Amino acid sequence: MNYWQDVQQFVDLVVAGQSPSRTQGLNILRSSGAEYSAYMAGAHYLKECAFENKVQLCSIINAKSGRCQENCAFCAQSAHHQSSPPTYPLKNREEIIDGARRAQEEGSHCYGIVTSGTQPEAGKEFDTILSAIREIRDRFDIEPSASLGLLTQDLAQALADAGCVTYHHNLETARSYFPHICTTHDYEEDVNTVRLAKASGMKVCCGGIFGLGESDEQRVELAETLHELDVDSIPLNFLNPILGTPLENQKSLSPMDCVRAITMFRYFLPDKPISVCGGRETNLRELQSWIFMAGASGTMVGNYLTTAGRDREVDMQMFADIEVKTHGC
Repeated sequence: MNYWQDVQQFVDLVVAGQSPSRTQGLNILRSSGAEYSAYMAGAHYLKECAFENKVQLCSIINAKSGRCQENCAFCAQSAHHQSSPPTYPLKNREEIIDGARRAQEEGSHCYGIVTSGTQPEAGKEFDTILSAIREIRDRFDIEPSASLGLLTQDLAQALADAGCVTYHHNLETARSYFPHICTTHDYEEDVNTVRLAKASGMKVCCGGIFGLGESDEQRVELAETLHELDVDSIPLNFLNPILGTPLENQKSLSPMDCVRAITMFRYFLPDKPISVCGGRETNLRELQSWIFMAGASGTMVGNYLTTAGRDREVDMQMFADIEVKTHGC
């Protein structure tokens, strides 16, 4: 079969603004060999059309850890599970600001302040976060981001007014699979938070986790939802099973399943930044450099919330080896 010709026609339709069908998404996820090579080349072309040969780096700080009231099946920080995460209250303002300084020095364009829990509450903790965001905007070029849980209109507007550039809030998985992953809040509450953050004037970084036990159809469903919500950037994560969580024995995805998922998302979201974040080391293994050929335009560097990331120098060598340019703000 002439895979190149078929994929070229597909790419032309995507460039012209036509969204892929669910069947086309499934075809990517189930392709292999020469057929997948053609899809990957198309995804790489789409990525370079939008972002050239550049890679954006982002970093986070686990600003408040553990004792979360939610029961997300993958999360080490849930109080419902038997895991043993680091547990501490909100870090002080100076620690949060110093994390932004280090992230900027290491080349990240975005710095995420992440806290455990269902929702930020107006008061001392939230005021500390707002104050830190204001100073980061004043002192540094790095873009402050926050991931604090579910939002109300007032909380979203307060973050935007303080200078928070991006609000990060993952949907985690498809609506049809979400009840298998979390039962302490409804999927629509997450969707509403995305909408409130956008309405406040912040950009929204919203993605999910692969390898939770979802089907191929549900991976495509998540891509369709993110396209419909018109999110501004998409972080893609891969499950790193944590001892003491309900998914501790979940089998990891193969590296090729990971790159096929990235490729599928690039076709559904051709002009949006797509970053590969948690779980890339354990799931992609020796194929980590493939993420950029598969359609990703960025990655997270440094540590994650409760697990360690790869050594920064190893990542920087990878970027040099594949001849991509990293850039900040």
